[in-house]
Amino acid sequence: MSTLIFQISGVWLLSILAGFPLFASMGLAAFAFVLIGDFSASIVPQKMAQAMNSFPIVAAPLFILMGNILGAARITDRIVAFATAVLGWLRGGYAHASILTSMIFAGMVGSAVADAAGSGAIEIRAMRKAGYRPETAASITAAAATIGPIIPPSLPMVIYGVTADVSIGRLFIGGVIPGILMGLSLMVMVAIIAKRQGFRKEKFKGFREIGRTFLSGFFALMTPPLILGGMFTGIFTPTEAAAVACLYALFLGFFVYRTLEVKQIWPILIETVETTGLVTVLVMAAGALGWCMSISRVPQTLTPLIVDTIKDPLVFLLVCNLILLVVGCFMEALAALLILIPILVPAAHSFGIDPVQFGIIMILNLILGTIHPPIGVVLFVVTRIANVSFETMSKAILPWLVPLLVVLAMITLWPPLTTWLPNHVMGP
Repeated sequence: MSTLIFQISGVWLLSILAGFPLFASMGLAAFAFVLIGDFSASIVPQKMAQAMNSFPIVAAPLFILMGNILGAARITDRIVAFATAVLGWLRGGYAHASILTSMIFAGMVGSAVADAAGSGAIEIRAMRKAGYRPETAASITAAAATIGPIIPPSLPMVIYGVTADVSIGRLFIGGVIPGILMGLSLMVMVAIIAKRQGFRKEKFKGFREIGRTFLSGFFALMTPPLILGGMFTGIFTPTEAAAVACLYALFLGFFVYRTLEVKQIWPILIETVETTGLVTVLVMAAGALGWCMSISRVPQTLTPLIVDTIKDPLVFLLVCNLILLVVGCFMEALAALLILIPILVPAAHSFGIDPVQFGIIMILNLILGTIHPPIGVVLFVVTRIANVSFETMSKAILPWLVPLLVVLAMITLWPPLTTWLPNHVMGP
């Protein structure tokens, strides 16, 4: 069977080098496995369909739809105005406001790319108007966007929870503290460089302005409490929360702010279907390939090998961090999750590592790849918005990786940062 796995790995690698999309290369590898291994070819489509036969996975397209509705309804403008009123008076206030906006927006869309695209244009324009260098404004926006998949809701957490059979609700709650720490660490970084780069202080506009902007964006700001509160109290599951959030976003767009028109619904649905299709085909291909790995006993073979070789749980986590950081630089986060979960999660379980902690570590590592070359999908988004070259951005983003790596080290070394809140809210 090991020879067969090497042959299949060769098919996978060759198809990637030939320029096939990742989902196609995974599907071809799965078909090669069943054909060379003398299994029925019908097994592959069966396993692909089975991968999607999951109620929690329905949350993925619903959260994507919610993010698209909020973007089309221009909800971000009100959130940026509130964040600026609260923090704009500090030195580097527009940068602080950009980070706070991303933290709030993270509680709505659950995607780094959606965060950067949704609020990035407003944030970068405000920072540039205040005299920030374009690459600095874009770097702050890109770094803050990584909070999107950590503070719930989170599309990668849905994929991890379904694939690794971990409670999505616990993952969502477990991401709250790390997400807040990411935001605070970036604000500390802003405070450190504010004087050196000449970030100016704005005049405090008073508590009346804070109150006005809060009331103006009140219903938008209530989106994260609605989602999290419903799950904390057990009123609805994460999947049901996604459906409620979609309805709430439509309510805001059509009736509260009246910034959404009926003619926009069709483009929103088209964009949602396109994004969902990419996620779905990856999940399906990974489901078939995961079955191939399972039937070949790859996890069962590698887990004892990893445990016997490394022996110490902390060393295992450090090795995983290094592997995931490198993988995240070359592969899209969701695809990397689907490929690595069957290999790394059983090993983490053998070491007694909490699956919620390990899931958030995996996701944070891979999300950092979105702001790092050569792939850096979030970098591409902000370079287009800020009209800065990718080469310039690749250098400018490096200092902003430091506070995020510090948070990664913290959640790796101290499990309660990811496990205390879920255990407190949902029980051990």
